[in-house]
Parts: sequence; structure tokens; C-alpha cells
Amino acid sequence: MRGYGHAMIGLLYRTLRSLFFRPPILQVGALCLRGEGAATEVLLIRSLDSNRWIIPKGWPMRGQSLAEAAAIEAWEEAGVRGTIADRPIGSYVYGKRRGSGVKQKCAVQVFVIEGVTLAKDYPEAAMRYRKWFPTALAAKKLGEPELKRLIEALSPEMR
Repeated sequence: MRGYGHAMIGLLYRTLRSLFFRPPILQVGALCLRGEGAATEVLLIRSLDSNRWIIPKGWPMRGQSLAEAAAIEAWEEAGVRGTIADRPIGSYVYGKRRGSGVKQKCAVQVFVIEGVTLAKDYPEAAMRYRKWFPTALAAKKLGEPELKRLIEALSPEMR
């Protein structure tokens, strides 16, 4: 019986660990910029669930690079067209509430989009509010500390 008890404890441990200690899920985000130097502005959008300010972001897509997926998310969520960087400028982690109610950590790779034009008609136009903010104000509007730091640290070399 002793072996059975150890096996059950091991199974219980693995089950609980998988429920509560999941590694972050990868997402991609688009940091949409216009202007230069002190006049640089960041485009933020309102989230669908909590109405907080965020950057366009979403899931990687089969057949697309991470940068391409970020550009597609920027189009769908904010009507953004522009030139996207091949490499991320950094990442941040946040907690996403899943449909089941469980909170899952997501690690978002952030890609800069410049030369931005905004369409009036785009897939989520009826659901989203978008607004340009100076970089310092954009950083204050965001809830994720790591994303705030990315925006505060924006420099021409990062873009």
C-alpha cells in the first residue's frame, strides 16, 4: 500500500501544479508609433472586457511570423497599416482571464509599427476606441509595468 500512496501523492502534485503553475502563453503585440523625438505618440486602444488602455495584441498565427501576426492584430483591433519591425523590442507579462474564469499568464512579444495610417473601417471598429497619446502619457495610462518601461525607454535605436 505504501507505493500506492506515494503514487497518488505524485499524481495529486502534478495535477495541482498543472492547474496553478502554468508557464506563460505567447502572444504578440503592436506598439504603433507616429512622430519623432519628443513628438512621438503611441496609439492605445480600449480592451473589450475591462475598458482599460492596451496596445493591440493577440495570438500567433499559423503560417505567419510573429511580426506579421502583430501587424494583423493591429489592423483588426485598431485599423492600423504601417511598417512593422522584424524583431520585437521587448516583452511584458500580464494576466488574461480565460473563458473558464481561470487567469492565465501571457508573455507578449512587442513589435514596433511605424509610418502608421489609420482606417475608418476595420474589423473591430464598432467594438474599440483608439487614441494617440504622447509617450509619457501613454505609459501612465497602461497597467502593465513592463510595457510602461518599454514605452518610457523608446529611443531611435530601438525603432
